[in-house]
Amino acid sequence: MPIDSADITGLILAGGRGSRMGGIDKGLQPFHGVPLAQHALRRLAPQVGRLIVNANRNLEAYRSMGAPVWSDEVPDFPGPLAGMLTGLERCETPYLVTVPCDTPYFPDDLAARLARGALESGVDIATAYTREGDELFPQPVFCLMKASLRDSLRSFIESGQRKTGLWARELGGARVVFENTAAFQNFNTLIELEQAENPPH
Repeated sequence: MPIDSADITGLILAGGRGSRMGGIDKGLQPFHGVPLAQHALRRLAPQVGRLIVNANRNLEAYRSMGAPVWSDEVPDFPGPLAGMLTGLERCETPYLVTVPCDTPYFPDDLAARLARGALESGVDIATAYTREGDELFPQPVFCLMKASLRDSLRSFIESGQRKTGLWARELGGARVVFENTAAFQNFNTLIELEQAENPPH
């Protein structure tokens, strides 16, 4: 039996410091007139049963996008894993799928393919990978996991670990390869965002 989309909660990760953007709130930066996080919400909404946002600043601005907003319970912006833990603690469905707020064109079948990968491999977590030549590269913030992994992730973070992909690898997670590398393009700087909005003629 495939995993029904109604059994998946989608989490937008917008809780970072935005260090490479000068400390501004990345998810609120406009892209084609719409905040980046709103693009992510709209793209993920048809793929899941529920949506939540992880943010640590400007909470009212994120709430105005129409989804519940929850902040990290781990202090000092420790990275995406803290946001994932927040999502697992607030998840009311059997599965959680996570995406970052700065990748507006991620695949529109992301959740379904990750779910299929987890089921076919008989594992509790699946991570997106892209291919460049003969090499596979993890996209560790694009992953689907069972909500029951909550305690596992909490223990991993409490041990001092911060590397997003390491936890999934330690769990023996499935690798789901997406051939369209461009779908995972993200924006780390305001210059990249401006260039994407106004490509050279």
